[in-house]
Amino acid sequence: MFRIGEIQELTIGKKVEFGVYLTEGEDAAEKVLLPSKQVPEGSKVGDKISVFIYRDSKDRLIATTNIPTLTLGKVACCKVKENGKIGAFLDWGLEKDLLLPYREQTAPVKAGDEIPVALYIDKSNRLCATMKLYKYLQGNDTYVKDDQVSGIVYEISDNFGAFVVVDGRYSALIPRKEMTKGIYVGQKVNCRVTAVKSDGKLDLSMREKAYIQMNIDADKLMKKLEAEGGSLDFNDKASPELIRERMDMSKNEFKRAVGNLLKVGRIEITEDGIRIKREKK
Repeated sequence: MFRIGEIQELTIGKKVEFGVYLTEGEDAAEKVLLPSKQVPEGSKVGDKISVFIYRDSKDRLIATTNIPTLTLGKVACCKVKENGKIGAFLDWGLEKDLLLPYREQTAPVKAGDEIPVALYIDKSNRLCATMKLYKYLQGNDTYVKDDQVSGIVYEISDNFGAFVVVDGRYSALIPRKEMTKGIYVGQKVNCRVTAVKSDGKLDLSMREKAYIQMNIDADKLMKKLEAEGGSLDFNDKASPELIRERMDMSKNEFKRAVGNLLKVGRIEITEDGIRIKREKK
């Protein structure tokens, strides 16, 4: 039986005017068409050819020697071409675009977006894409704590954080407290591994270790002060929620940044705020 959505080696069983029919062996009754424009020059009956099996626009099984961006159960990035009535259509390297049903989207997508998806077979035995990648990913056997990794955000949960696919196959999570403001589905991120679970799944942070992040946050605070005319109307006694909203830092990170700048004499704390310390003339 032909394996839809997979690359497989089949045998040329018969040549016709519009292509060749492929089978799984000389005595196999099942056959699938490889159109003429896909047939390698000089091919003859009995030759084996590596092809990908999918369904054409008329829902018929068809073979192609073109290799798509992704195969069954695998994860890869595809570009959104357009939105339709039942979902978005993706460019995956074949003549027929790949359907991403609305129910399989973890966030709205638009033409031009590049998003990570997996390939699956739906209830009608057709190939479709999904952005719900968790079950298609695996634990890693490569990275350890404090390694730097690159990945793509594929889903964001209010309860857990941002789910990330690393290297197109590893399962990872950026917990809410380790996320930066404005993170979105489809975003490419560079993160630090903070933990490797027993199943190989990764916990990530978009922030550096505390002693490194402190200097980054101190620079960020100075830029914010300069942009606000030299002062802010809150200090390190403000609520964690306000600090997160205004500075995209946790309260502890903000306090470390403030302490760093106080130590070198660049700022001063007022009763209800912070201001840049100006040199006296």
